[in-house]
Amino acid sequence: MTAFDFPAKLLELERSAWAALQAGTLTADQAGAVQAGVTAFAAEAGVDRYEVEMGLKRAVRHPEAAEG
Repeated sequence: MTAFDFPAKLLELERSAWAALQAGTLTADQAGAVQAGVTAFAAEAGVDRYEVEMGLKRAVRHPEAAEG
């Protein structure tokens, strides 16, 4: 899988959504903001949105795996 250089804003959106999901407080607006960011990043980079989403989740949820 391709490694991406995610902008800080997109990483923060995913971190916030992940924390909210774990706490049971994730809102549709939060999830939608992450998806909009993923879609925009993928379009700008010219890559598959699914790969971007999986890379972003890996970077936030499993940073040790993303590094190695």
